[in-house]
Amino acid sequence: MTAPSLQGKTIAILAADGVEEIELTSPREAVEQAGAMTHLISLQDGEIQSMKNDMEPQGRYPVDKTAEEVNVNEYDGLILPGGTVNPDKLRLSPDAMRMVRAFYDEGKPIGAICHGPWSLSETGIAQGLRMTSWPSLRHELTLAGAQWVDEEVVTDKGVVTSRNPGDLPAFNAKLIEEFAEGDHSSRRK
Repeated sequence: MTAPSLQGKTIAILAADGVEEIELTSPREAVEQAGAMTHLISLQDGEIQSMKNDMEPQGRYPVDKTAEEVNVNEYDGLILPGGTVNPDKLRLSPDAMRMVRAFYDEGKPIGAICHGPWSLSETGIAQGLRMTSWPSLRHELTLAGAQWVDEEVVTDKGVVTSRNPGDLPAFNAKLIEEFAEGDHSSRRK
């Protein structure tokens, strides 16, 4: 069985300073290898600083657009990497949270790993979804109306979630599958 092609698709990756390096680079490489183009979206122009385990600075990555500038109709899916600092900064940005919500409302597949699902609780997307995350988000996601489970990768209504960097192979494969399927509007009604 051949892997799905993402040829002709453009995927947004929403991240800020403090993003977990491997949770940014691994999904990005996977979707690009499947044929997609990626754009790094952040809170401001310039570059973002990635980290390893929230403590060790890693690479710096150029920002393609700000959340304020994004037109979701130009994208086929969204990736929300983790790290604790990154999603906490994103949750404080009305533009970033409007963007995340718009991706969901337009039926676009979304992938969130580790602490990335914080944006899904902040925007109300978690309500009614079966999902996973880093264990410390369990309580918040449950309060937000999600059915939290401790599994490697969970997909519900085109929203893919995983727990940690150890889940990246399964997360990346499922992301590619959901991005290849395209519009999930009918599953979100």
